Amino acid sequence: MVYRIGEGFSPSLADVQAALEPMAFVECGASQDKSIGWVPPRGQAHGPLVESVARQWLMQLVIESKAVPANVVRRKADERIAEIEAATGRKPGKKEKRELMDDVRLALLPQAFARQATVRVWMDLDKRRLVLNAGSQGKADEVVSALMKAMGGLSVSLIQTVTSPQTAMAQWLLAPTPDEWPADFSIERETVLKSSGEDAASVRFTRHHLANDDVRKHVQEGKLPNQLALSWDGRVAFVLTEALQLKKVQFLDGVMDESGTDQNEDRFDADVALSTGLLGPLIDSLIEALGGDMALGAAGPALDAVPPF
Repeated sequence: MVYRIGEGFSPSLADVQAALEPMAFVECGASQDKSIGWVPPRGQAHGPLVESVARQWLMQLVIESKAVPANVVRRKADERIAEIEAATGRKPGKKEKRELMDDVRLALLPQAFARQATVRVWMDLDKRRLVLNAGSQGKADEVVSALMKAMGGLSVSLIQTVTSPQTAMAQWLLAPTPDEWPADFSIERETVLKSSGEDAASVRFTRHHLANDDVRKHVQEGKLPNQLALSWDGRVAFVLTEALQLKKVQFLDGVMDESGTDQNEDRFDADVALSTGLLGPLIDSLIEALGGDMALGAAGPALDAVPPF
């Protein structure tokens, strides 16, 4: 997901490191159901929480959660309720039942398995751009909240383009020849078309040539693409969504070999420099293909900033 960083945010690398340190990741405690914190992006214990490679800043957030199955909580709570009824002859009220459910959940949390999700964060202050590899908007919102909690003065807003991704994707699928596709982009072999009517009919094409009359007919009948597989410059493949998310990003064969780093060396810096050096121009080209970045005043409202450092 791609965000615009608001004006006025220009901390030093040391400022960011100092801001993240109090929020370093700690595993969930026995009775804790969620923990969020920052870990070294290079993967080295006790390493810095922000890395700078070729003026690109990299961070990594870990979200750990524990959950007790609802049916287990309900069964255990029902057992306690039955014990109370047998011992006192009365039925617990709604409030007492809720409290019993909470007590049972807390008692079972130490036995629950913890699950971790890791989200990489890429910040490009030269282009005032924030990129997250979050798989959902909910997870992205958690990362943005954690960033804004740590970094005073930071405000971000999702990038808005003059032409919506869905409108552009539909135009590309309707194009009679590939010559009318945007420069440096090629349509690949996957899309999902969905109608906006009450039936919400949808058609998924996988491993299917999309520049044909069947696909155009579906689009002409009102089924619009909510995702479309594309490739850029023959080097990066991805799926573009109607929300301007880039999913299934994949560097094509041989691209990562361009780093020129020996297999036995630490590839972190070389891989980061190469990947951000590719993805940055890709995002620029994509925004241009969508009519450009909408003027700041016309874009959606930025998320509230917190007081500066």
